[in-house]
Amino acid sequence: MSVALSSLWLPILLSAVAVFIASALIWTVVQWHNGDWRKLPDEEVARRALQGVPPGEYMLPHAASNKERQSPEWQQKYKEGPAAMMTVLSHGSTAMGKQFLQWIIYTLIISLLVGYVAAASLPAGTEYLKVFQVTGTTAWLGYGGAAAAGAVWFGHGWPRTVKDIVDALIYGLLTAGFFGWLWP
Repeated sequence: MSVALSSLWLPILLSAVAVFIASALIWTVVQWHNGDWRKLPDEEVARRALQGVPPGEYMLPHAASNKERQSPEWQQKYKEGPAAMMTVLSHGSTAMGKQFLQWIIYTLIISLLVGYVAAASLPAGTEYLKVFQVTGTTAWLGYGGAAAAGAVWFGHGWPRTVKDIVDALIYGLLTAGFFGWLWP
């Protein structure tokens, strides 16, 4: 017998909340991501140089097209360095309410998609370990599937990337536990 997605509302909700709490503990108690960013050699000079740059994504040196990227001038700038990809955040308040709201919505979306995959592939009465396997793998991919792409394409450090993948594994295991436990 097939499983209706609507019957999975409780594991969807509980797994999203569990992931939210686990991520808060990882970032505020364990704090193992604190070393993911390094301080610039002369932070005050950099801060002054970036004063007035609006929030957004930037690349240095910048090329508006592949043609420009192939120009000798751009190639020389890239060789000389520095080359950087940078995110400038909004400044002023350190309140994180907006980010928390976005994160809980994201965890709900991942849990909803995990529920969708599980409902489409597992019948009612499926044993705990099979539900755990399918939902855990799906959640792990949802939370961490693109982490390595950040290292490959955008220069994120591999130690940071491995931590992101381990975080995603923890989130996947939590999600799997709730779906396995509450599977119809």
